[in-house]
Amino acid sequence: MKVLITDYDFPDVNLELELYKAAGVEVVTAQCRTEEEVIAASEGCQGLLVQYAPVNAKVFAARPEIRIASRYGAGFDTINTEDAAKHGVWVGNSPDYGVGEVATHALAMALDLIRNITVYDRAVKAGEWHYTTAGIIPRASEMTIGIIGLGRIGKRMAHISRNVFKRVIAYDPHIIDGDFPAYVERVGREELYRQADVVSLHTPLNDETRNMVDSSLLKLLKPQSYLVNSARGGLVKIDDLLAALDGGQLKGAALDVLPVEPPETASAIVQHKRVLLSPHAAFYSDVAARELRRKAAQNLIDWDRTGRPSYVVVEGKKDNRK
Repeated sequence: MKVLITDYDFPDVNLELELYKAAGVEVVTAQCRTEEEVIAASEGCQGLLVQYAPVNAKVFAARPEIRIASRYGAGFDTINTEDAAKHGVWVGNSPDYGVGEVATHALAMALDLIRNITVYDRAVKAGEWHYTTAGIIPRASEMTIGIIGLGRIGKRMAHISRNVFKRVIAYDPHIIDGDFPAYVERVGREELYRQADVVSLHTPLNDETRNMVDSSLLKLLKPQSYLVNSARGGLVKIDDLLAALDGGQLKGAALDVLPVEPPETASAIVQHKRVLLSPHAAFYSDVAARELRRKAAQNLIDWDRTGRPSYVVVEGKKDNRK
């Protein structure tokens, strides 16, 4: 088997190279940004290990030898799954590597917004020393947090938030009532926006969720509420978010992800004083990063050995190694 690591932003891929060497898998590496670059680099490859490079019908048609694509991460929006299914290509991911990290990061960002820790820090460094420098601070234990998406990370977010906030409510149309924890109230989407003081997003990016947070939903929020997004940048219409901030509907927003990454430093969302940002880092801890890389890489080894990756997103052709 021959594998292409299409691209990566890790310091190195030594972990992956060691795994593949032990498994007798040939590896080539690249830093592809376009379909054309993936096609050029993947000659003779049966597997792709993908981070951000686009992988779609154009790639599969040009390289019919590709039988599997595995993505670093729980999300797999850089791999067109419909195109993969049409071409009989397996798709795998690594969905459970950083559940605790993302949930903890999202809660930390929410509490930073509420408690204004970053504002206090800036004030102290500017020579101001008084508890009023950050403005009026609400009591978290009297607030409601609303969680959009109650998958692995959403459930963990609910669990660690339940002793911080008065109520935990959630919306997820794809989960049955029995899968909602007893401490989470199930509500409709619009009702969540009306009731929540903090809205935290935990959904994948797909045709159903792309740009789902827009002016029509943001206008339902209580005045002076908060939005946290540690899921995917494409879930939020940034112009509508900025309008909600400037109009007073939102008191603050915390974003670990943006539609374009990295953003322009001079952009309005980066420079906005009531927007807290981190660089797509919610997933990260040293342990989680190693787990992410190992699981994504192992998908290809398992497929080569057994005909099936460990974590299946799309089932490919049964005669998958030909």
